[in-house]
Amino acid sequence: KFKTICVFWGSNLGKQKSYQDATIDLGKELVMKNINLVYGGGNIGLMGLISQTVFNGGRQVLGIIPKALMDKEITGVTIGEVKPVENMHQRKAKMTRNADTFIAMPRGYGTLEELFEVIMWAQLGIHNKLVGLLNSDDYYNSLLSFIDQAVEEGFINPSARHIIVCASNAKQLIQKLEDYYPCHEQVSSILNWNYKQLEHSK
Repeated sequence: KFKTICVFWGSNLGKQKSYQDATIDLGKELVMKNINLVYGGGNIGLMGLISQTVFNGGRQVLGIIPKALMDKEITGVTIGEVKPVENMHQRKAKMTRNADTFIAMPRGYGTLEELFEVIMWAQLGIHNKLVGLLNSDDYYNSLLSFIDQAVEEGFINPSARHIIVCASNAKQLIQKLEDYYPCHEQVSSILNWNYKQLEHSK
């Protein structure tokens, strides 16, 4: 159903070893399913762990990183192909353009910003790609509760709640993404968006 997954990850390892284990499990699952990786381009922290796992497994790895972050997030030899860009907007656009599906792992502000942007684009109809949430160690339970409350309060359409495909481990998440067909009501048809907006989802 898809050949390339964009993973939103971080440059930190996190305090729990389980996050590292979940990262390696997802990398191995991508290799087993012959799925390529698009990610943030760094080779440290969890993003370095998954990129190395996928690369060692023989799959293509494409990193997109702003030039300003290269000294901070890349140490030593780069992993796979790394494309420098000018800013964060270009990074997200290129990551989106080069992926068929998205997965967000436990992380902080950066991942939440990336996650909600691709969810919003799906809701608006700018793209019809799937959005997965790897809820390792119930990390995102509070976020999911917030979204459910927003649905109850009428701020999120109930059908848009289904944009997020969630699972607690990599194997289940990939299987759910393979079986899932988008069923939410898009605000507008993808044909109504202009070329510059559409190029994010090609």
